[in-house]
Amino acid sequence: MAYINENYLKLPGSYLFREIAHRIAVYKEKHPTANIISLGIGDVTQPLPSACIEAMHKAVDEMAAMKTFHGYGPEQGYDFLIEKIIDSNFAGLGIEPDEIFISDGAKSDCGNIQEIFSENAKIAIADPVYPVYLDTNVMAGRTGTLQEDGYFSGVVYLPCTAENNFIPRLPQEHVDIIYLCSPNNPTGTAMTREALKKWVAYARENESIILFDAAYQAFITENDIPHSIFEIEGAKDVAIEFRSFSKTAGFTGTRCGYIVLPKSVKGFTSNGEKKSFNPLWNRRHTTKYNGTSYIVQRGAEAIFTPEGKKQTADTIAYYLENAHIIREGISSIGLTAYGGINAPYIWLKVPDGFSSWEFFDKLLIETNIVGTPGAGFGPCGEGYFRLTAFGQREDTERAITRLKENLCL
Repeated sequence: MAYINENYLKLPGSYLFREIAHRIAVYKEKHPTANIISLGIGDVTQPLPSACIEAMHKAVDEMAAMKTFHGYGPEQGYDFLIEKIIDSNFAGLGIEPDEIFISDGAKSDCGNIQEIFSENAKIAIADPVYPVYLDTNVMAGRTGTLQEDGYFSGVVYLPCTAENNFIPRLPQEHVDIIYLCSPNNPTGTAMTREALKKWVAYARENESIILFDAAYQAFITENDIPHSIFEIEGAKDVAIEFRSFSKTAGFTGTRCGYIVLPKSVKGFTSNGEKKSFNPLWNRRHTTKYNGTSYIVQRGAEAIFTPEGKKQTADTIAYYLENAHIIREGISSIGLTAYGGINAPYIWLKVPDGFSSWEFFDKLLIETNIVGTPGAGFGPCGEGYFRLTAFGQREDTERAITRLKENLCL
């Protein structure tokens, strides 16, 4: 008899974005001519940088010739990409080539990393939070059940509210694994150098591990916001960092990212022996993954050329201008907006008297605009709403016009 993994039964009925897609489908069935503008899911709209396209075309041609054909590559990634990553993003931080693992994106890495930790590890997550952090730990059996208040038992939640500027405070109890995301999805806020120093100090004192999602670091505009947690002294002993080319260079459909796992990051066996996590992840990675394609990695390498850097910077500036348009537009109609300065997300307070899902329906019906209800990111997200800056400029401007003209507050 085959038994199921009953931890999956603890999860809510559907993944957040599937529920959004379902509601849109139902609405469009009733209103087939509706012109819906999506500012919801964080998918990009600008094409890949031309430098990446040229590099991938060249790589495709190489695959057509016997002498330059590539089959299986190294599971950890090709040296040509790893070297560019270190030179461009971690110069002077002491990161070694065998501490970087190329993957198909940060979402996979954030979900898979929990496999190298004990099933008894106690996790701490910000609230609201990117759902993958929590859901994958539920699937692994590292949490209790979902309570009536929306919280899973066995998890330490770190409330992020307007009162603390949506920056998580240190836990009041010991935790083993801490998920941090800066710049943050969904709130669009970012942690300063001083704030990160406190987290690194906590992790070192408590022998905890920080899982640091830096997928949006390229959107940072303010000087006091670190692009990498490894800019903080001591972080190489207690932190694992996740990076992505998805939002940085439009690789959402191409799939490429990487994880940085220093060999100095260590945990304990049940008998108290200290072991590095790096070889454990290497074992997991090489067992379950055959490597990101050669063609894609050549495209990712081109991001770090002078042309690639300029083209990528232009795309990021485009999205940040969208964020500015959204933030200013939201504020002009009397709603309070956060984020949108160091991140492509705007986090707004919904009008009084509405839940975040009720506001989703109101926005869809009155303006044909789609966003993401804050409640989908955790209990502290209730009463808030996320809009993304990844749309086309004309759609972004049209959406703000619709909000000003049609949204009844």
